[in-house]
Amino acid sequence: MMKPAQVVKALAALAQPTRLAIYRLLVTVGPDGLAAGQVAEKLKVSPATLSFHFKTLSHAGLVESRQDGRFVYYAANFAVMNGMVDYLTENCCGGNADACKAPGKKC
Repeated sequence: MMKPAQVVKALAALAQPTRLAIYRLLVTVGPDGLAAGQVAEKLKVSPATLSFHFKTLSHAGLVESRQDGRFVYYAANFAVMNGMVDYLTENCCGGNADACKAPGKKC
């Protein structure tokens, strides 16, 4: 279970439009992630700006990176994402998590 300070750090990192867009894109592509250049191209963000945002997301534990030759790939850290969601919904609906699910939502 995540600690409150970890959740606050992760939410703070996501509380910026570009970082939120980066994270949502990485969640969409799955655990293989994308090369930094691909993220920059898809979101039309300069590499210098992107580097700053990746640093913030990495510091919060939301993304992981790996080097492959000349390229750095970034991927969402799904364990942290799920831990954050679990923390936020831990006492949802008095402990009846099924009652809190959005109708028609598949996850």
